Amino acid sequence: MSAGLGGAPPNYFIALFALLRFSLLQLVRSPSHSRRAQAARQWARRSLWFSAIGGMIVAALMFALDAREIVLMPARGTAFLWPLRILTDFGKATYVLELLGALLLVILIVAPALQRSPRLLLIAIGTRIQFLFFAALVPILAGDVIKGMVGRGRPFVGGEANVFKFSHFAWTEAYASFPSGHAVAAFALAFAVSAVWPRMRTAMMTYAFIIAVSRLVLLAHHASDVIAGALVGVIGAMFVRYWFAARHSVFTITSDGAVEPLAGPSWHHLKSLFTGGSFPQEPAKRDVRRALSSSDHSKNEV
Repeated sequence: MSAGLGGAPPNYFIALFALLRFSLLQLVRSPSHSRRAQAARQWARRSLWFSAIGGMIVAALMFALDAREIVLMPARGTAFLWPLRILTDFGKATYVLELLGALLLVILIVAPALQRSPRLLLIAIGTRIQFLFFAALVPILAGDVIKGMVGRGRPFVGGEANVFKFSHFAWTEAYASFPSGHAVAAFALAFAVSAVWPRMRTAMMTYAFIIAVSRLVLLAHHASDVIAGALVGVIGAMFVRYWFAARHSVFTITSDGAVEPLAGPSWHHLKSLFTGGSFPQEPAKRDVRRALSSSDHSKNEV
């Protein structure tokens, strides 16, 4: 595995297998961070608070706003809504997962063929994309289960503005309104990207807000569905962030239990990767050591 990650590999396929094996093992290995208990308590407290407050907001919206909101929206099929129909697809769960999965696959295929420094740099990038993928996947799966169990009808299902039309365990598209899957994916991705790159927070929250509004205007969901989706997305992504931090991958845990991102590849490193320029050795080693600090073995190889 050392050869496949940092040294000169015997051949491409051995390096490919080593990288794939490492990527899978770092997800399931035992937690190693000494402060993981503090982080777990903090995640549990925040999740309970978010669930309690969010639950009250969702209930209030169901009774006070949902019925009024859907009758104010333009009718389905309105011609001038075509830009929103395009924008809303950027929050589609399958598209988000397919994009992140494709990026992971490209890195898996390309990294073993590179020399040591660019290979380590690409692995560090891949570890962060791996976090984004699972930070989206976990809440998306949870949201799909909730959808099928709750079975809430979409706006005007059956031809009436009944926001309390349910068919529990229906597992059909017409009764898959709660929570909004687009909102789950968009807010999970927004939280995950912001967790790794805090400077992206404003842009990502704007993205998630646009996706949420598009679901309302297109009469795909009620307002409470969108808020519930945002709640599931953020809590699920928070759990995945804790999972990675407890294994000292991508994140670390401070003395008060807060989870913070580890220093990652810089823009200069990324530019060097695509332009073929020289790679700063010490920063690259430091970044990869932090990103791949899953075991003493990986530390030694860097």
